Amino acid sequence: MRKEYGPKVAVDSLSLSVQRGEVFGFLGPNGAGKTTSIKMLLGLVSPTSGQGSLLGRPIHDPRCRERVGFLPEHFRFHEWLFAAEFLDLHGKLHHLPPARRTQRVPELLELVGLTEAAGRRLSTFSKGMLQRIGLAQALVNDPELVFLDEPTSGLDPLGRRMVRDVIHHLRERGTTVFLNSHFLSEVELTCTRVAFVVAGKVRQVTEMNHYQGDLLQVELRVGTLDPGLTEGLGRWSQQIEVNAATRTLTLRLPDESALPEIARWVTARGTDLYSLSPRAVSLEDLFMSVVGDESCEMS
Repeated sequence: MRKEYGPKVAVDSLSLSVQRGEVFGFLGPNGAGKTTSIKMLLGLVSPTSGQGSLLGRPIHDPRCRERVGFLPEHFRFHEWLFAAEFLDLHGKLHHLPPARRTQRVPELLELVGLTEAAGRRLSTFSKGMLQRIGLAQALVNDPELVFLDEPTSGLDPLGRRMVRDVIHHLRERGTTVFLNSHFLSEVELTCTRVAFVVAGKVRQVTEMNHYQGDLLQVELRVGTLDPGLTEGLGRWSQQIEVNAATRTLTLRLPDESALPEIARWVTARGTDLYSLSPRAVSLEDLFMSVVGDESCEMS
């Protein structure tokens, strides 16, 4: 799908497939078109060109959204309503019968840790509490697919832990979660796959269980840097960063099996090797590797 706002391209040829039951992370720098993409998938914004589907139905078919939940990044709820009343209202909007709403509202308040606040007006809620009640309303219809746009914004560490627990709970039930978040550590702990978006295009999709433990970043500190050293190390790694000031080279390797051979080769050619430091690649490392310093204007 593609979305243009006049001469500006917000989303350029978005091509994406999310499997049922997975927790899918949608990552990219500010202005990459992530929120616009979510709005198109939800039918809130019409694409300039292209098409998509949710739960087997075209996104312009209202029936596809009957089993979809959504927590937007920026929201304004009915501040004069009590918490339980607010969730009951959203239950009515989803055409839940009264008996189901009577059961569902306390369940959701307990899930997000707001049972004691059921009789409080939303106007008295802190930002973190509003984020929690927003998450609850996204789940009121027991959705098959949930879009969460920055769900941990404004939450303290305990609140972020709660959101993680809710996401794990949804995954165990087979609910699909589409997660847009700037907290890479949260994505790393919850997602099964992630897509990296730059300038409205998906640049890379990564299986989380593939990269975790299967990629190493190795830093070599040597006595002398020369072109032959970098060229020779290319037989083990296609990604080599050189820092002349600190005389270090950083390599990306699939695993640790080549480390002894690399050390022997470096010393055999007469280069002093002061340190060889491997560490697992974090999601932040991967993000910077894929996205780099790119930025764009539209979000």
